[in-house]
Amino acid sequence: MMEKPQLTALLTLLAGVTFWTGCTPSSENPTDSPSSQAEPIDVTVSILPQRYFVERIGGETVDVNVMVEPGASPATYEPKPQQMKALSNAEAYMAIGVPFEQAWMSRIKTANKDMRIVDLTEGIERQPMATHHHEESDHDNGHENKEETANLDPHIWLSPELVKKQAETIYTALVELNPDQKAYYQENLDQVLSDINQLDQNIEKTLADLDNRTFMVFHPAWGYFAQEYNLEMIPVEVGGTEPSASEMSEFIKQAKAEQISVIFVQPQFGVSSVKPIAQSVNAEVLEIDPLAENWLENMQSVAATFKDALSSKSDQK
Repeated sequence: MMEKPQLTALLTLLAGVTFWTGCTPSSENPTDSPSSQAEPIDVTVSILPQRYFVERIGGETVDVNVMVEPGASPATYEPKPQQMKALSNAEAYMAIGVPFEQAWMSRIKTANKDMRIVDLTEGIERQPMATHHHEESDHDNGHENKEETANLDPHIWLSPELVKKQAETIYTALVELNPDQKAYYQENLDQVLSDINQLDQNIEKTLADLDNRTFMVFHPAWGYFAQEYNLEMIPVEVGGTEPSASEMSEFIKQAKAEQISVIFVQPQFGVSSVKPIAQSVNAEVLEIDPLAENWLENMQSVAATFKDALSSKSDQK
């Protein structure tokens, strides 16, 4: 017969085994956390701000690849062979209407016929690209500017109001691809929309008291932003065309009339065309990036930059 101390030790050991076995998660009841997904959804987007939107909504359930590399222009970008090859693994391509997509979309679709194409312009009425002011007389005289009609402004990610629509489209696409995570995506979408609403209020407040609301920019990326916040954008370059000598003279006159103290440029384009204007009116050439990846932070920063630049115009009067 087993002695009492031995029996006590055996019972203690069995109790410990039972405790740890009971604490082990059952493989039949996996956690609902997104991290339990075996493989994330492979999503390809065109530009860096899209990755921000998709990752904010998709979280750990997505793996996002970006076509247009940092510093490159979406107007002229040519995807690399390895990028096209990588599309064979993608479950979705989210297009946003930037120019390179028009040239490459048929090849993008051919690279993976099972890949879902998600159009982030869905439900958005895009405006024609901003044009040189002297060309507006063509419309006044009843003449149609065919190039402007065909060239719709793709910069819809620079309008908080339009980004809310894009976020809804991303949410819908992710739910279709991974319906088990619908509640998770909804929670993330709600937070994104809340952040955008707060951003919109902050920008409105930042720009509210400006007397002068006209700014000059090399590439007309900020048309939707200007429209949303009651600003007027004067673009120097339109559709890849730099100003002629006569146009340059007109821009200098306009810059003087508008008391332009800052001309905005972006890192994806050269700035040689704006230098003569800046020198003639003693304006600063300042860089803002519409393609920065941290969209929320960048938009607030850009609004503050616009306020400083346009406030300095008021100080000159």
